[in-house]
Amino acid sequence: GYRAEELIGHTAAEFMPPGEAERVRAWFRENMLPDGTFKGLEHQLIAKSGQVFWLQINGTATWDADGNRTGHRGTTRDITELKVSEARISYLATRDPLTELPNRLLFNDRLEQGTINARRSGEAVGVLFIDLDRFKNINDSLGHHVGDLLLREVSQRMSACLRGGDTIARLGGDEFVIALEHLRKAEDAAQVAEKIVRSLARPVEVAGNSLSTSCSIGISIFPEDGDDASTLMKNADTAMYHAKEKGRNNFQFFSTDMNVRAVERHKLEISLRRALENGEFVLHYQPQVAFETGAVVGAEALIRWQDPERGLIAPSGFIGVAEESGLIEPIGRWVLMEACLQTRRWQDKGLLPARVAVNISARQLRDPREFLHYVNHVLDQSGLDPRYLELEMTESLLLDNIEENAAALRRLGKLGVHIAVDDFGTGYSSLAYLKQLPIDSLKVDRTFVRDIESDPDDAAIISAVIAMAHGLKLRVTAEGVETQGQLDALRALDCDEYQGYLLSKPIPADEFAQRFLAGPALKLVR
Repeated sequence: GYRAEELIGHTAAEFMPPGEAERVRAWFRENMLPDGTFKGLEHQLIAKSGQVFWLQINGTATWDADGNRTGHRGTTRDITELKVSEARISYLATRDPLTELPNRLLFNDRLEQGTINARRSGEAVGVLFIDLDRFKNINDSLGHHVGDLLLREVSQRMSACLRGGDTIARLGGDEFVIALEHLRKAEDAAQVAEKIVRSLARPVEVAGNSLSTSCSIGISIFPEDGDDASTLMKNADTAMYHAKEKGRNNFQFFSTDMNVRAVERHKLEISLRRALENGEFVLHYQPQVAFETGAVVGAEALIRWQDPERGLIAPSGFIGVAEESGLIEPIGRWVLMEACLQTRRWQDKGLLPARVAVNISARQLRDPREFLHYVNHVLDQSGLDPRYLELEMTESLLLDNIEENAAALRRLGKLGVHIAVDDFGTGYSSLAYLKQLPIDSLKVDRTFVRDIESDPDDAAIISAVIAMAHGLKLRVTAEGVETQGQLDALRALDCDEYQGYLLSKPIPADEFAQRFLAGPALKLVR
């Protein structure tokens, strides 16, 4: 952009950014050959417009008649675009492409540097491991595009809660991590975590949807909870899982007790994998009885773990770990197959036919079409008539991906498979899904049944559920019936079926057949 007269009489150094001339001179001292030749010099110049651009220069010396070096001649190439591309590639290599936050690589580097600085200064460093609560529900129900927009908004809100020297990174999915440097006390990290929890609790407007989200945060502190980045990250992650166990939407500091629990959880996961391979799971069955006839009309299949060392373990002792580890999928497939095979074995022996109810987990229904395929496979392999199978699903599970779920469940309904809503009344307040989904029955949660004799509100709720269900031609089953008074109250409210310890706890298949399926229909209602 300069005219010739604006350049003649000046040196190139006068047109370089501050500090660049010194860098070039140092480069020459190390790279110029004794004969004055050089190759690959790269430096910046400032155009008359103020734009900074990059040049790459190769040169050879020029000499006068007396053998004195008078200068250089050579070739110059504008490599500005190349430098911009290299800078972008370098940026992307250390950034999350969706949120443009630092990625794990850059975060680890900054955290390591932060701990080095903290050793010198005697200050603390906090690590916050953050996981969005139930983010998968949003992704599955509204699509990944909406999920991506939510992640961008969440990252901006969290960044706004931090100081200039703090680092926030996205590790992938809905996991984020923050490094807080120059902390004087652990409570400083708690204040930041509290700000983030409050910030993410506010509804987010995304693509025309008002979304509610929350997060679970685990906190570890250098040097008390770890002396290096890897340990601090691991312990903050452990604390985050503890926050999940505490009900989500909160933060928890790491403690050594958590490590003990994490090790125990890992051992339990290994044992569960072994149990699946060795066939250590068994099914117990709890009878479901019709009020009108007093006969056993169904059996809920409930899993137990026959551990060689600890004996029979109830689901509460292992289902949580199975869900976290993903083992709930193969375990759930085994339960469905075994329950159908057992029901068909009873029928082949000429025992009283009754439907079998099987609980379905969220992971099993993650891909509705694959789930439909597997149910069909189970029915084919077992030879069980579909009308003797009932699939129990919670309200929240049915609504996670309602359109695809409805399509898959309608196809099962056409085969004759029954669909029941488990724990009814404890989930969503909207009842529109009852008309959208091919539901056959509602199971009233035991929390309402427990106080039906003494609490008028519980009795009113159950009465309303029964009236609504009958209006929609749905069957109602009450869970957790333990007293004669509860049974009498449910009968008075015109409930269709019941199950609970008043009649029987879940029992092994052989005992169930002997007590409830042998001979003519048993009259069990008192």
